[in-house]
Amino acid sequence: MLVYPSGIDLSSQPLRFLSGLLTARRRERGTRWRRLTADRQALLVLAYLRCGHTYAQLAAGFGVKIATVYRYIREGVEVLAALAPDVFDAVRSAARKAFVILDGTLLPIGRIAADRPYYSGKHKKHGMNVQVIADPFGRLVRASPALPGAVHDLKAARTHKIIEALAEVGLPCWADKGYQGAGGTVRVPYRGRWENLSAGQQAVNASHAKIRARGEQAMATLKTWRLLRKLRCSTTRITGLVQAVLALHLSTSN
Repeated sequence: MLVYPSGIDLSSQPLRFLSGLLTARRRERGTRWRRLTADRQALLVLAYLRCGHTYAQLAAGFGVKIATVYRYIREGVEVLAALAPDVFDAVRSAARKAFVILDGTLLPIGRIAADRPYYSGKHKKHGMNVQVIADPFGRLVRASPALPGAVHDLKAARTHKIIEALAEVGLPCWADKGYQGAGGTVRVPYRGRWENLSAGQQAVNASHAKIRARGEQAMATLKTWRLLRKLRCSTTRITGLVQAVLALHLSTSN
């Protein structure tokens, strides 16, 4: 395999942050020697998450075995995912904001043997359903654990207790028609074809759509981590990857 120098479109801040976590983990475990330093391991994990490189590509680039790459990535993802806030903490931290925006996104996956639960009729592809909460400026507040793509957005929001958490702090939430019947503080547009709505209802829906459009920025932020654009790992690992990306984003954006 040919190897060439490359770059990652990140600042040094996430590298320092993850390197510090890995250094603490090594100290906690009493690790005396590793093939890569904590800084190099952090760089390897970031290359995997940000660029979506395969284990074989990373092994060649860092001069280690594929099994070592797997262990290093798994460790890095674990220490990051452990820092991701749960839904109640995330909502409480956003409680002072005027409102939040809730929407679901599909993280595409490859076909698997039991693929029916993972097929999203809405998106016409296989994937994992992740519920994203954004603030009024479109900044990422929370990304939920991943559920099979066939799960409806409203069911996913209820499963993750998002609606319950929002109601607990009385935080208004804008969402699309897929969340009809959510109750609590969730606000959805009027149902029906545009031409069948009154002028007032059309105005409300138009304003509602403009607000919800800001939530697309949060989902775009999530997918700047290219690994999440096409996941080829076990579906059981996807939640950890999403939570790791969330923790990195929150820790370096504050």
